[in-house]
Amino acid sequence: MGLVSGLLLLPLAPVRGTAWIADHLLQEARRQAHDPRAVQARLAALNRALDEGAIDEAAFEREEEHLLTLLERPTRSPGRTTTTKPARRRHV
Repeated sequence: MGLVSGLLLLPLAPVRGTAWIADHLLQEARRQAHDPRAVQARLAALNRALDEGAIDEAAFEREEEHLLTLLERPTRSPGRTTTTKPARRRHV
């Protein structure tokens, strides 16, 4: 970036900084939401809620399906590698 373009774009620095922070917060939130330990803890809490009668069977099944999908789906973000195993392909 040249000196002139740097000076012209200087008023946008707070906006670019805010966008950068928001992007990193979003990436971290996604990483934490897809962490297998966190998903397993959410499954355990979901089972406790069903046992205690706090939720009904239909709500339990919807949320359980969502959480199991999170566990099965490998998480990938641009520029990062993942430690989860790739999904198996089925031969038809």
